[in-house]
Amino acid sequence: MARRTGSADLPLHSGRVPAWLGTRMTSLGAIITQAIVHHYGRDEFLSRLAHPYWFQSFGAVMGMDWHSSGITTSVIGALKRGLKPLASELGIHVCGGRGEHSRKTPDELRVLSDRLGLDGETLVRTSKLVAKVDSAAVQDGFDLYLHGFVVTDDGKWVVVQQGMNGDKRQARRYHWHSQGLTSFVDTPHSAIDGRPQGEIVNLTDHRAEGSRNAQLDLLTALGPDRIVSELERMSGTERPPPQALLPHLIMPAHHDVRPKDVFARRLHGTLAAAAERGPVDFPELLLTSGVGARTVRSLAMVAEVVHGAPYRFADPARFSLAHGGKDRHPYPVPIKVYDETIRVLKSAVSSAKLGREEELGALKRLDDQARKLERIATGPSLDAFIVTERAASPGLDGRSVFGWERDLAPALTKRHSST
Repeated sequence: MARRTGSADLPLHSGRVPAWLGTRMTSLGAIITQAIVHHYGRDEFLSRLAHPYWFQSFGAVMGMDWHSSGITTSVIGALKRGLKPLASELGIHVCGGRGEHSRKTPDELRVLSDRLGLDGETLVRTSKLVAKVDSAAVQDGFDLYLHGFVVTDDGKWVVVQQGMNGDKRQARRYHWHSQGLTSFVDTPHSAIDGRPQGEIVNLTDHRAEGSRNAQLDLLTALGPDRIVSELERMSGTERPPPQALLPHLIMPAHHDVRPKDVFARRLHGTLAAAAERGPVDFPELLLTSGVGARTVRSLAMVAEVVHGAPYRFADPARFSLAHGGKDRHPYPVPIKVYDETIRVLKSAVSSAKLGREEELGALKRLDDQARKLERIATGPSLDAFIVTERAASPGLDGRSVFGWERDLAPALTKRHSST
């Protein structure tokens, strides 16, 4: 039986991912996927996608808005683009997406199944059924608008889909995983992202099995007219037992990253590990003037996304400190650092394919060291860290949807000095 892993609230944001960030997200997402598959296999990658905390951290480390609903769309889109050229190598395929791409999922699954020798109609039925369950059997006020279906060569799959509640300006993400799934209507989700909104009718809860069967019996024995009269008679006199709440990650409405959003000791461990292991494991990288040491800090956070255990991702905001955010929170995306991160990871994965594990091994040691040092490491406050990063941003080709930081910095300085 598939298990639920938690839930989260996601503020509903509009807008598009700029091309300069989208291309980099595509590259970084593909390389991180390759690293995970190399170390742990593609089944583990599916398990990661089915975990809402990891999924949110994955999007944050790629420079998306760390808390918003847009992470879902951008991550699915980046993986679809980035993994397509690697499909024959990794055996991982991404179908569907947002809006009209969602409606193309059945056709994509049929074409893919014909090529791989899978049971296409079963996959199509699965796609339609999980969408129907989350839109009808779970009546929580969120209308589905995104459906991503990730399937492997051997027919294992993960579905990530998202609904919106326009009135409340919130989104809810649903995760499904084929591993251990024995029933589509009895606790099938690996997780549901989103805070409960009023009373929720969830007929997929295993405790609702009696209710599902009773509904069929009522419809057969009484007919719709008698059912209505029974409901009228019972109205206000009987209430169903409250549904147990899942553990959930609350994504706040504020856009800035605040100290309460980040586990400081883990941040300090990452910074300390980068300072200690960087000169040892990345000497050539550190010859890159003005970029290397900063890039090692980003690599340490990427390494945690590759190697970290589930409990490590309870503070997705921390991973936005790797490459900032497109809306300038916590600071503009440092393009030099982002590109250097991609270059180092690409080199490490390429070497590993040839049997040379030194570079990927260095990333693993970086992650191991961060966990050891976080027990004793100290460092700057989050606010001080962000101030330092913003000051360095123009020199690191900081960029946001508002433009290049080097062009914005004089205007911002002038505005602050006049207040």
